[in-house]
This record gives sequence, C-alpha cells and structure tokens, in this order.
Amino acid sequence: MNRLCMYKFWSLFLFLLSIMMLNVGLVFLSMDYLIFLDWEFISFNSVSLIMTLLFDWMSLIFMGCVLMISSMVLLYSSSYMISDIFKLRFLFLVLLFVLSMMFLIISPNIVSILLGWDGLGLVSYCLVIYFQNYKSYNAGMLTVLTNRIGDVCILISISWIFNLGSWNYVYYVNSYYNWYSWILMLIVLGGFTKSAQIPFSSWLPAAMAAPTPVSALVHSSTLVTAGVYLLIRFSSLIYNFNTSFFLLLSLLTMFMSGLGANYEYDLKKIIALSTLSQLGLMMSILFIGYPILSYFHLLTHAFFKALLFLCAGLIIHCMNDSQDIRHMGMLINQIPYTMTCFCISSLSLCGLPFLSGFYSKDLILEFLSFNCYNLFVYMLFFISVGLTVSYSFRLIYYCLGGYTGLFTFQSVSEDSLMNLSMFFLTFISVMFGSVLNWLIIPIPDLLVFPIECKLMPLFFVIVGAWIGYECSLMFYNDKILGLFYTLPVIFMGSMWFMPYFSTYGMYISGLSLSKNYFYFMDYGWGEFLVSGSLSGFFKYMSSIYSTFQYNNIKLYMITFMILMLLLIMI
Repeated sequence: MNRLCMYKFWSLFLFLLSIMMLNVGLVFLSMDYLIFLDWEFISFNSVSLIMTLLFDWMSLIFMGCVLMISSMVLLYSSSYMISDIFKLRFLFLVLLFVLSMMFLIISPNIVSILLGWDGLGLVSYCLVIYFQNYKSYNAGMLTVLTNRIGDVCILISISWIFNLGSWNYVYYVNSYYNWYSWILMLIVLGGFTKSAQIPFSSWLPAAMAAPTPVSALVHSSTLVTAGVYLLIRFSSLIYNFNTSFFLLLSLLTMFMSGLGANYEYDLKKIIALSTLSQLGLMMSILFIGYPILSYFHLLTHAFFKALLFLCAGLIIHCMNDSQDIRHMGMLINQIPYTMTCFCISSLSLCGLPFLSGFYSKDLILEFLSFNCYNLFVYMLFFISVGLTVSYSFRLIYYCLGGYTGLFTFQSVSEDSLMNLSMFFLTFISVMFGSVLNWLIIPIPDLLVFPIECKLMPLFFVIVGAWIGYECSLMFYNDKILGLFYTLPVIFMGSMWFMPYFSTYGMYISGLSLSKNYFYFMDYGWGEFLVSGSLSGFFKYMSSIYSTFQYNNIKLYMITFMILMLLLIMI
C-alpha cells in the first residue's frame, strides 16, 4: 500500500510541475522571452564546473508535456504494475528516465546534452530488459547498441565544436564554417539513431519488450522524440546545406513503417510502427524547412500516442496477455470506456478533422503542397498518410468487429485509476491541438490552393479508411495470396528485412571470420609458430639445463679427459 502511495505522490508532483512549466512556457511565448542560465556548482582554484540551462518557450512547453504524460503514465502504472514484486524499482527507473529527458531538453550545451542523451539510452536498456527473459534481453541489446552509434556521434561532434571555443551550440548554429558539414553529418546521424530512421529502424519495434506504460512514455515524448528535438535545435545549421537525401530517408521511413503496420498482427508493434511513421513525418517536414511545424506535430502526437499505448495495455491485460489482434473482437462489450478512448486516439492519429492530430497534420500537408518539391516526394507523403489511416482503421475493425472465437476474454475490470489517466489524455487529445495551434501560430498564413490540392488529404484519408476495412476481412484467398507470394508479404511485413540486417547481417560475417581465424591461429600454423615455438624453445633449453644439473660429475670427468687429450696432443 505504501508503494501505491509513492506512485500517486510522484504522479501528483509531476502533474503540478507540468502545469507550472506549461504556464511559464506560455508566458515566455507571449513575451518572446528566454532565460540563459550558467550555474557554477563547483569552483576549485581556477577550475570551475558550470551547468548551462536554457529556458525558452520551446523547452518549457515540451517539458510541461513530457511531465504531464509521465504523471498520467505513473498513475496508470500504480494499477497496471500492482502485482509486480519489483514495482518500486520500476518507479525509480521511470523517474530516472524522465529526469534524463529533462536534462536533454534544457541543455543548450552539447556536453550537458550528452548527460541526458546517454541517460536515456542506459535507462531505456534497463526498462526494456525489465521482464527478464531471452526475448527482452535480445531486444535490449539491439536497442542499446543501436543508440550507442548516436552517442558516439555526439561525442565526436563535441571534439569538432571545441574549435569554436565554447560548447554552447546555440551561439553558433546561425554562423557558417567550412567544417560545419561534419557537424551536420554527426548530429543528423545521432538524431537518426535515436529517432529510429532508416537504416536504424529495427530497434523501435523490438523495444516493445518493455512494460506497456514504458512503451507509452518512450514512444510519445521521451526517447524517440529526443532525436527530433535535437535536430529542431540545430535547424538553423541544417538549413545551410542541401538536406534532400535526409528528406528521402525520412520519407522512406514513413512509407516503410506505414506499409509494415498493415501486415503486422501484434497490437503493440502496430502502434510502434505508427510511431515510426509519425517520426518520419516530423523529420521530413523538418528537412523541408519548417522546424516549428515539426515541433507542433511532436507535441500533438505525444498525447494521443501515450493514450493509444495505455489503452493497448489494458486490452492486452483483458485478452489474457495476448497481443495478437486476431484474438480480439467485440471488445466494446467488455471494456467500453477503454475502447472509446482507443477509437478517439486512433482517429486523432488519422487526422480526423478537429481532433488534435488534424491541426498539425493538415498544416504539414498544406505547407508541403505549397513547397517546390517534386512529384515523388509529394505522392509519397500523401500515400504514407493514407497508409496511416489504413492500419488505424484495420486495427479498429479487428478490435471492434466480429469476434472470431479464437481466444477467451479474461474478466479484468476497468480500474478507476486507469480510466482517470486515459480520460484525461483523451480530453487533451481532443483539445490540445487547437489550443496549441492558436498559441504557437497566432497569425495563420494564407495558403491558396486549387480545389484538388485542398481536398487531397481528405481523399487519401477516405481511401485509407476503405483499404483498412478491406485489410481487416480475412478470406481464404488472403491466405492463398500469402502462401503463393511469400517474399513480398514477408518483405513488407518485416520492415524491408531491416531487423535481419541489424542482427544476423551484422554478426554472421563476423562469426565466420572469427571461426576462420580460430582454425588458422589456434588450431593451425599460428599455434605452432607463435604460441608453440616460444614455449618449445624454453622447454628445450630447460631440458639441457636440467641435464647439466643432474649429470655434473660425468660432465666434469668428460671435460677433464678432453682437456688432458688436448694437452698431450700439444
């Protein structure tokens, strides 16, 4: 009971802190005000350790959103993790996770950013391997090793920024030096690994081995959004260069994850792939040249994605811990409140008009249409949006459609604490987009389009919803199609074979090489020449020495006789 109170206390504390941060952020936004703080916490002779903090409207509003989602996740976890014996450890890990994200958000210094960046990677590893089994361990290793690539990029960029005489990058992102291209490559590579863009996408669905409240936190506002947030901060530097290649990678990530989610049957992995799709959307609009729109979608996406995962956690509990959507059906009869929240969050993800996802997505698509990119980028963007609607409606039809009778429903009641957190996030998912739109973009731009360009998003939403309905119908010919054309189905369903390249593809060549070296060095000439020759030589010398030692009288006599013979001959 005491531990339950700790969950409630920290949930309330984070919620009050988030309200304070949001209010201060709105004041800073209205006044166009920021505070740059140098906090010297240790001074010893001429050495001083200084922590640099940046409080502006962007960091404060983002911190408020992260803390609000974290408070609801902790409130949800107080009921979700009730039967876990290590629930206190889980609480401290989540709080450490949130603290690392806070360090990342308020750091204008590339060295102090590493504190939050590395903290996120290490704590996420501890949370992914929380259910200690082989699957969790493998997923945790894939997660932490992929993220280490980004950590190394940040470390190398620290050495490059050392040329400027200060690590406070906010002073220098508007300037230009000929070696800034290296900084660009390192920062973008770090952001791509943390935000799981191609070719580092495989760790994101694997991280679903963590408990569902952690997935809600990771996929909404903390770990995967860190890369997007860092690139938003470095956006002035990025726009000095041609970023069309990075735009292509982000678009392909968005398209690949949307396509893969339509072939996936694991509930949590479908929502994870939808996160990947939205991250590709944020990255692509960032590289097109609109960091504020990317930030806007980052915030609106955080709330409905956290709500999606919280609803999914309760659904999995009720389905006797099965995550297969083919086992579900008619859940509206058993868990009506949860399914209502689930539908609202899914529709917000689709960009249904006047829910929060609509405001950011529609703006992004209109600014894309207004930009002078080619037809390939334009069509890939809209097809990816259609695929988002497709897998969302497919998921809704599977959960609410006719029950297949494949699995038994477990009688788990909807807990009041879980419902409270989900209802609050539902309210935010409906209201927050419009409020944030009025605050961040107080004077809207006038964008005039022909009627076909204006109705293009609505057309793709309707077509995507129809395709999602068709995909939810299971007929014999679907199974036959999967049996006859296995390669394209497996190719699209396994993220274009990326998990195989990240796991088997990385170490299988290394294993064969090490096997050849083993046979050559340990079992072959290397053993004889390198290891065996030196020991054999010393063994031979020691045998001669022992012969001299044990037969010294004979040797003296032989030596004496040879010496006497020589004297006689002379």
